[in-house]
Amino acid sequence: MDQAEAESPFPPLPEVPASQRAHAQSPLRYEDVSQDGRVMLLSLPHAMGLAVWQKLMVDSPVPRAAQHQGLVPLLTRLVIEGHGGPVSVRRPFEIDGGYVLGHTVDAGGEPNRILLATFAEVRAPRARTHGPPPEGAGTLDLVGKIYGEHVFTRPFGPPEARKVRRLELDGVPAVPPLRLPWMKHDDVLTPPASATGLTELDSAVKDDEVPVLFGLMHSDSNQHVNSLAYPRIFEEAALRRLAQHGRGTRLIARYAEITYRKPCFAGERVRLLLRAWAGPRGAWVCGAFVAPEAGSGPESLARANACVRMLLTE
Repeated sequence: MDQAEAESPFPPLPEVPASQRAHAQSPLRYEDVSQDGRVMLLSLPHAMGLAVWQKLMVDSPVPRAAQHQGLVPLLTRLVIEGHGGPVSVRRPFEIDGGYVLGHTVDAGGEPNRILLATFAEVRAPRARTHGPPPEGAGTLDLVGKIYGEHVFTRPFGPPEARKVRRLELDGVPAVPPLRLPWMKHDDVLTPPASATGLTELDSAVKDDEVPVLFGLMHSDSNQHVNSLAYPRIFEEAALRRLAQHGRGTRLIARYAEITYRKPCFAGERVRLLLRAWAGPRGAWVCGAFVAPEAGSGPESLARANACVRMLLTE
C-alpha cells in the first residue's frame, strides 16, 4: 500500500447497476506520465469524462430531461487519487466508470440537495516507455481513481428557484434514495484525520509569493476557468511553498481534493492562500483561491472560490 492509499480519505465508490456503468479506453500522452512512470493526477479526470460523460451519459435520459427543465449539475467537489505504475505512454488506459443520483439532508433530516455523483477507476499495464520492462510487466494495475460530485441547480432561473430539492424527471425518483454525505466547502483546508506523523510548517494560511492571473488559457467553453486549472496552479504553488521551507521538490501529487463554490473568469486576478505540513515521505498542502480584497480569516476562507488539499510524495 502506497502513502496516498494509506492516508486517503477517498470516498467509497457506490455499487450501481450495469445500466449506470461503462468501460472505455484512452491513449496516453507524454505529459500524462512522469519520468518515473507514475500517472499524473490531472490526466485521470479526462479518463472519467470518456467513460461517463461521453459514453454513458449520451444514452442516459437524465441529462437531456434535466436540460429541458433548466437543471444543470454543477461540479462542486472533485477527488483524484493516483496509484501504481510504472506505465508506458504506448499502452492505453482501461477505464471503468459510472454514475449515481443521490441527495443530502439538512439538520432536520429533510432533503436539501440533489446530487449527481460520477466516478471511475483507471487501470494500465505495468510497463516503461524507455528502458527494460519492470517487474510484473503486463500486469493490469490500478493507476487512479476519480470521484466527482455535482449539485443540481437552476443557474439561469430566478434566485428563489435556483435551489433544487426534488427532481421532476420521468422514470427518476423525485428524491433519489441514496443519501450522500456533504462536505463543507472549507473542510479541505486541513489534512485528513488519516494523515499521521505530520509536522506543521505553516501556523496558518499565507499568501503564495506569485499572484494568480487567469487568462483565456485557463478557460473552457463553459465561459469560466476550467475546473482542472485550480489543482494545476495549486501543485506548482505547493512546490514553491515547500521550497521556502527548505524542503525538496522532487515530488508528485498523489491525491487532490477540490471544492468549488464560485467560478473564476479569464482576466481576473486572485490570491492563493496556502498552508503546508511535512509528512514521513512527502507533504500535505491545503489552500484557497480568494478574491484580492479578501482576508485570510475563517469568513474569507468559507467564501473562497475554490479550496484544495493535496498530498505530494516522493
